[in-house]
Amino acid sequence: MKNKAVVLLSGGLDSTTTLAIAQKEGFEVYALSFDYGQRHKVELERAREIAQKFAVIDHQIMTIDLRQFGGSALTDSIDVPTHRDEKEMSAEIPITYVPARNTIFLSFCLAYAEVKNAQNIFLGVNAVDYSGYPDCRPEFIAAFENLANLATKAGVEGEEKLKIHTPLIQLTKAEIILKGLELGVDYSLTHSCYNPAEDGASCGSCDSCLLRLKGFSDAGFEDPISYSNTDIKQ
Repeated sequence: MKNKAVVLLSGGLDSTTTLAIAQKEGFEVYALSFDYGQRHKVELERAREIAQKFAVIDHQIMTIDLRQFGGSALTDSIDVPTHRDEKEMSAEIPITYVPARNTIFLSFCLAYAEVKNAQNIFLGVNAVDYSGYPDCRPEFIAAFENLANLATKAGVEGEEKLKIHTPLIQLTKAEIILKGLELGVDYSLTHSCYNPAEDGASCGSCDSCLLRLKGFSDAGFEDPISYSNTDIKQ
């Protein structure tokens, strides 16, 4: 009998690679995505396609409206920063940070895992190509894992403790891409952009697009997705 794992699936490059890793390691995957009031739904469409492509056991999309709080360029009427270099990106926590998002998402993952008797959660956070998000740090993951094993029936009564896996946390974006390609990930299905065009094409100038493009360039491959800015050189 395979071990079960809940994988947080956004539809992006990192979470898709993480899903591929979980399956490669022999886990039976239950995917969880969130419609949290983000400014576009492209990533959710991609998450559905990716879940089908990988034939996960179950794919749930939870609806929670973080627009009621706002406070982020992804959930409020705030401009998404563009054309920033890595020094600018890492100078402060960016306005694209959604307050407590990973804490909220992991709490739902924890509940889903407990219902499915899964002792593993996979999360595609990364601390090397630093995007300035405090909830992507190893210290946060370790603290939440400790909380998970204190806060649930499974954690208190279970013989096996819940484990949060972050296989990408010490990899560069280029290393993540190379790992995914090795596992057969089709990156044309993924979406990373914070501010896509109406047709879903990525902008090519937000922090997420720039980190993605640099990752592909460093890995020696062209990014297979479409960009609304036709001047982008790969």
